[in-house]
Amino acid sequence: MFSAFTSAIILSTLSLHLTSSVVSAAIVSPNLHSHNARHDCQHSKRLPSAAWYQPEDHPAHSLFKRGPDAPAVFADVGSPTWSAPYPQSTPDVNQLPQEWVDALNDAVSAGKIPNIAPTKDTGGNPEYAPGLDPMSDEICSTTWKCRKNPENIYDVPDGIFAISFDDGPLPPANRLYDLLEANQEHATHFFIGVNILQNPKEFLRAFNDLQDDIAVHTWTHPHMTTMSNLQVIAELGWTMEIIHNSTGGRLPKYWRPPFGDSDNRVNAIAKEIFGLKTIIWNQDTEDWSLTSGGTTPEKVNASMTEWLSGPKSPGLMILEHELSDESVQAFLDAWPVIKSNGWNTMSMARVDGGSAYQNADNNKGDVDVQDIIDPKVGAAKPTDPDANAPGSSSSSSSSGSSSSVASASVSTSSKAAASSSKLSSSSASATPTSSQSNTNAAMRDSVMSSWFLYTIIASSVAFGAQAFF
Repeated sequence: MFSAFTSAIILSTLSLHLTSSVVSAAIVSPNLHSHNARHDCQHSKRLPSAAWYQPEDHPAHSLFKRGPDAPAVFADVGSPTWSAPYPQSTPDVNQLPQEWVDALNDAVSAGKIPNIAPTKDTGGNPEYAPGLDPMSDEICSTTWKCRKNPENIYDVPDGIFAISFDDGPLPPANRLYDLLEANQEHATHFFIGVNILQNPKEFLRAFNDLQDDIAVHTWTHPHMTTMSNLQVIAELGWTMEIIHNSTGGRLPKYWRPPFGDSDNRVNAIAKEIFGLKTIIWNQDTEDWSLTSGGTTPEKVNASMTEWLSGPKSPGLMILEHELSDESVQAFLDAWPVIKSNGWNTMSMARVDGGSAYQNADNNKGDVDVQDIIDPKVGAAKPTDPDANAPGSSSSSSSSGSSSSVASASVSTSSKAAASSSKLSSSSASATPTSSQSNTNAAMRDSVMSSWFLYTIIASSVAFGAQAFF
């Protein structure tokens, strides 16, 4: 009896050690999908030193999850079902999903949103109340070119020409898309929500065909500092919602304020509620005014030539628009000058080596499961990647309606506890990547080695115990 008991103790100890080894080998390190590794690079002094993203427990991740009553798939982009839930023009603040309002109230109560009164819309640059200095640390108006807020991005690293366009999607952009496609270039598109609603074909060409980066340019293109807190939430939230529900569940990482009009209050709402980083620019051709006589093609060309042939420090992030035939032509004319002067061209969102999205690496990659699935409901099963492409009748994720957002029951306190596992969605391939295959092979080898070692030791112990006792 003593020998059997002793052997059981020894074998139990070995089993416990083995179980620990197997579990350790089978669990994928969180660092395998860490964003920090690919965002921790050097930028110019006007770029933030921290990563250009929000962590996975940021409150934004619970605002666009699939609720328990949501349908199993997204509606086809461009279909009546897809377009029905969204405001057709200026959003009504009385019709906002309650989760957005609650998140705003929580942030205000926590002192995260500066108490700055909205500006007055004068038809030109918005005006602050008497006694308020737009260049002060308290306000830091981007309309007034205040650069005191280190989180606002104006510049890009030396030698880089960051490609981005505002105000789409619109039909004139197709010639621009032809150029990008022919040259295998990518751009960041700061899209207006109502333009996505009205031009789904152009949207899908930019996202699906070009694999370009989609960012937020508000729902109706207002001066954002003139908006109340709730109006800011509406302008950003509905744009986030339609992009999320048209891209397989992706959450944009960047936004650009219309007219460049923002301040510390508006920036804080964008960051704290929706996880958005504010992008401005360091040059402006005013190409948006080509159709109204504000500038001419000759003036735009002269400005572009001067900047492109000048110093490369800092890099160039020029305000450009896919708004009209004229603004598109201005970029087409500048393209040979950009390349002949040796600029390193890339999409603005990829300047840091990362992604345009808070929860996905690209337009085809995995989407973090906690960002589109309510953990109280459970993770969805991976589906056929081809059937999941945005715009197809079987693309997976949430409903795209305000009711789907309102049905999400994840509280702010539970966001950090949301699962960090991945879900193959949108047009993501179901085939493991090479890094995933290598990781799986290493895990398998570790498990097999542990079992082999266990077998040898256990046999030796059992034989020795028998001989001794």
